[in-house]
Amino acid sequence: MSQYIVGLTGGIGCGKTTVTNLFSDLGVQFVDADIVAREVVQPGTRCLAAIVEHFGSTILNPDASLNRAALRQRVFSDSAAKAWLNQLLHPAIREQLLAQLAAANSDYVLLVAPLLLENNLQQYCQRVLVIDLPESLQLSRTLARDKVSEQQVAAIMASQLPRQQRLAKADDVIVNDTSPADLAPKVLALHKQYLKLAARAKQSASY
Repeated sequence: MSQYIVGLTGGIGCGKTTVTNLFSDLGVQFVDADIVAREVVQPGTRCLAAIVEHFGSTILNPDASLNRAALRQRVFSDSAAKAWLNQLLHPAIREQLLAQLAAANSDYVLLVAPLLLENNLQQYCQRVLVIDLPESLQLSRTLARDKVSEQQVAAIMASQLPRQQRLAKADDVIVNDTSPADLAPKVLALHKQYLKLAARAKQSASY
């Protein structure tokens, strides 16, 4: 089990996936909250059965998988439905995240979560890395990548911590406002730092 966990977060469109992949190329294992959130509602899971019971089978795709867009639409303007869904999914996601973190065995492991700070997942981390860029760039990159409306992106950004609050909670920051090629040296520098911190933590734990 990796003793040292680095929480990696950032607003929508900041380049979390690109940075995560660069760490992964260096041999660092990661647990991604977005992937886990999809895993806990796969066909055959307890969570999906509860969602169907609550919202009806119209919430499913023809192949019996969850229609995530339809579910989002249902809870978007219904705070009671959203609260019910969060109460169901958050504990299941957290349990799975912790199990996957416990199974990781690289020198340190990344916990990648867009809502790391909003959902208080930083309590499981020794360090928090924020991927940052100006909000205007966040908006333009997300619009280009996801082909969604500006209103949708603004709503997602509004549901996340304001940029300054996120930065205030960071131990480390990667500013991703230039090209992807500029990210590799920044990631490598942090990787070396995290290896040292993880080794120090491991040494302390053995005393």
